[in-house]
Amino acid sequence: MSNSSKLIDIPETSHSPALKSAISKAARHLMPMLVILYFVAFLDRTNVGFAEEALKVDRGVSDGAFALGAGIFFIGYALFEIPSNLLLKKFGARFWLARIAVTWGIVAAAFAFTTNDTMFIALRFLLGVTEAGLFPGVIMFLAEWFPNKVRVQMFAIFYLAQPFSQMLGAPLSGGLISFGDALTPWHGWQVMFFAEGLLAVIAGIAAVFFLINSPQQAKFLNDEEKSALLAVMAKEDAVRTEDGPSGIWRAMSSWKVWYFTVIYFCLQIAVYGTTFYLPQQVSNLIGQDIGWQVGLVSAIPWLGGLFACYFFGKYANTVLRRRSLGTWFFLGTGVFILGSGFAGAAGLPIVGILCITLAVSCFLSVGPITWSYPTAFLTGTAAAAGIGLINSLGNLGGFVAPIMRTGINDAVPTESGVWGVVSLGVFAFVAAAMFFATKFFKAKADALLVEEATVSH
Repeated sequence: MSNSSKLIDIPETSHSPALKSAISKAARHLMPMLVILYFVAFLDRTNVGFAEEALKVDRGVSDGAFALGAGIFFIGYALFEIPSNLLLKKFGARFWLARIAVTWGIVAAAFAFTTNDTMFIALRFLLGVTEAGLFPGVIMFLAEWFPNKVRVQMFAIFYLAQPFSQMLGAPLSGGLISFGDALTPWHGWQVMFFAEGLLAVIAGIAAVFFLINSPQQAKFLNDEEKSALLAVMAKEDAVRTEDGPSGIWRAMSSWKVWYFTVIYFCLQIAVYGTTFYLPQQVSNLIGQDIGWQVGLVSAIPWLGGLFACYFFGKYANTVLRRRSLGTWFFLGTGVFILGSGFAGAAGLPIVGILCITLAVSCFLSVGPITWSYPTAFLTGTAAAAGIGLINSLGNLGGFVAPIMRTGINDAVPTESGVWGVVSLGVFAFVAAAMFFATKFFKAKADALLVEEATVSH
């Protein structure tokens, strides 16, 4: 058995040998490239936190412009998300995901030449426009390749790019800043932006050679493996067609799509309200300027999140586990974000880092579980529109979070900024209540999961 198959707990079904082999091969051939793409995307979204102080000093970027620029990314992202997803359906994931990576990499590198507030805000908007469609495109792509029983595991592996990008990216960004300041004629933050933007361009070119649009086109699968995988996916697709909306407009008006949009919006407020300001929050907790030390300490929460996301992604393979874990993880996200804020106010750096680590572990683990719900009832163009809508409007939480946090800190000023942090956690409690309420939904995909569990035992 290959190493990749050991990472995946594949259900025992009547097609077990061929299906297990097909899923293992698909994971081995597709997941590394998808993780690399999201690794670089998340790095380019959040590395702005390492340049916050330097941009203020060197280019006069104001606090308000930084907050607006940090959030306006999601306006461009939201506006072009659904069109990008529909174009992915037309041109195929292989070409379209590669195009996204190359264009956002060019924009990300252009941040090295930022001169003022206006240029910073404009580039953040363009970064959102060019990256639009990557995340929901991959979610849709994985839903067409992997059965529901293992889909959360695949989503979790994809999500590992987030902790990897911050665990490795935090010291990388801090190191590039230190390197640039000490050994080049440019500012360190310029070196960081240019080098990390170039990584995205390289990843996009590589994607053309490593991604395959569909199981039918996969030369790495033999006929028996293709047949087993396509049979399972066809059965699930029939359930999704029967249970979910058909077409673009019905998907966009579906109450279930809007329900999960609200949940995802609440989650993204917690995610981006934490990640945008994580370097600065760690800097305040440990009393060090942003650089190598802050970069290394900032990697600790993501290391914990990496293990949590992978473990619970494998474990969440039943309806009951997904609902209960999702509810508890949303609650944990809120509790530990609040805890990190009050630990900072009380001058307790170890407690603060621990709370941030647990908050990151919770919101990373709940993301893949959350996406298992809409991908269980959306297919075809409805999936392109519905998944795009959930992700685009949900990600507006990333626009709201930094502005809300800055506004509350201005209205209720404290040395530690505790009330701005606390405001982020409140939305996680709303998401927890809504996620728990999914127990009252009637979903045919849930019955299919129960059927698979019965067969496997």
